[in-house]
Amino acid sequence: MEIFYIPSTGGGQLHCRKWLPESKPKAVVQLVHGIAEHIGRYDHFARFLNQHGYIVTAEDHMGHGGSIVGDLKGYFNGGWMNAVADVKALHDKTAAEHPGLPYIFLGHSMGSFLLRTYLYTYPEALNAAIISGTGWQPAAALKAGLALCKFEEKRLGETKTSPLLNSLIFGTYNKMFKPNRTPNDWICSDDAVVDKYMADPLCGFDATIGLARDMLTGIRMNQEPANLAKMNKALPVLFVSGAKDPVGGMAKGVLKTIDAFKRTGLRNITIHIYPEGRHEMLNEVNRSEVYGDVLRWLEAL
Repeated sequence: MEIFYIPSTGGGQLHCRKWLPESKPKAVVQLVHGIAEHIGRYDHFARFLNQHGYIVTAEDHMGHGGSIVGDLKGYFNGGWMNAVADVKALHDKTAAEHPGLPYIFLGHSMGSFLLRTYLYTYPEALNAAIISGTGWQPAAALKAGLALCKFEEKRLGETKTSPLLNSLIFGTYNKMFKPNRTPNDWICSDDAVVDKYMADPLCGFDATIGLARDMLTGIRMNQEPANLAKMNKALPVLFVSGAKDPVGGMAKGVLKTIDAFKRTGLRNITIHIYPEGRHEMLNEVNRSEVYGDVLRWLEAL
């Protein structure tokens, strides 16, 4: 596994990793991680893909993992489209290093929303997409959330955190799993994974007001019909979600997203919704099943 750095669009350096297979590579898979986590959490999955001939690469978004500048944890520095541009910067570098190989993205959680923006911003730039732990938000909820972000930004500043804002955006997720063992039972049902997440100082932190604003802005853009219409209609897309994932509205938001993709003309869509799965299917107790399903889909491309 190689660690390297590339410049971020908004300033600073992006901490990146690349995992290389021992065999001749079949394709590149670029991972796009979620909020309040980092690419190190995907090491096991990356090595699994390596075993089957896939190059894997990923960057820590600004304000996350090895890309935190000073004390600006959970801050993008420049907005949603800067984060999308950072994903593109790693894509361009990796594609140039491995010309001719199919290029596939996997975006999880906030990374799924970044990937969905990527799909209509650079519709011809990739060969396939895996969308994990995604969702769909009602327009009224997005409007209210952005109004609160604006209020809190004026009151505290965009680089600060707002307990009220974080409670409203993320605070309801764990309520669905009472009685709670931890504040993060919602991420998956494997206690060891949850405990490791909670013990990691680079996981589970509150998003800054600026990051909450940026993410809600990105989600709103993703749901606009004009943007959905720009996607590559022939793109193979795999949706991976848990039926008990609160981010996906217990699958309702995932199905709404799939319906929006189909209505805009995408037809090569595969769906895996796991009945007992929570938010992080790559870390769930049945992760070997999930890994196998993802691999079979990749091999069939």
